[in-house]
Amino acid sequence: RAVIEESMGTILNRAFRDPSFTLIFLGFFSCGYQLGFITAHFPAFVTEMCGPILPGGALHNIGITTTSALGAVAISVIGLANIAGTLTAGWLGKRYSKKNLLAAIYLGRTLVAAAFIMTPITPATVLLFSVTMGSLWLATVPLTSGLIAHLYGLRYMGTLYGIVFFSHQLGSFMGVWLGGKLYDLHGDYSVVWWVGIGVGAFSAIVHLPVKERQLKPA
Repeated sequence: RAVIEESMGTILNRAFRDPSFTLIFLGFFSCGYQLGFITAHFPAFVTEMCGPILPGGALHNIGITTTSALGAVAISVIGLANIAGTLTAGWLGKRYSKKNLLAAIYLGRTLVAAAFIMTPITPATVLLFSVTMGSLWLATVPLTSGLIAHLYGLRYMGTLYGIVFFSHQLGSFMGVWLGGKLYDLHGDYSVVWWVGIGVGAFSAIVHLPVKERQLKPA
């Protein structure tokens, strides 16, 4: 097949000239930003902002008695929910439009984060946020990698996905660094949360114009 015989340079040139590849690259930034920020700063955010864990409650009875302990547990809950979310996303990606699923995931993250930050932070809302955000956590990965493979083939999929993943890592850096920087400037995490909500909405929008069709050799 002609696709198999194409060189890496040909595939890279085609991808770099394809607006869809650029949109996927830009969209993956917010995934890294949100994951980096939450992983690095969410336990501290919960410790500082969450309401008290009351004696006699379910959390207190199983030994989670402080908000700092709850912050650590929240990351664990995110990781647990992530298993189900990622497997489900991969299954759905075989049956439905990958770019539309990605747009829905980023929109879901945006709405979940906005609802969380706009309501009182309690142990219940922390756990609810952890489950919902965790289910969307790495659900973008099988869909993004699958979309790259669908558009450009499998031979150089690793290279092309690696380039797109660079955007994810830039976002991770910004989420971790900006979280600390804006906290130092403002004394809380409100601004950096809203930045994350904004970039999530941006990613939801930029995936919609992606042309989900395989490019043929010139």
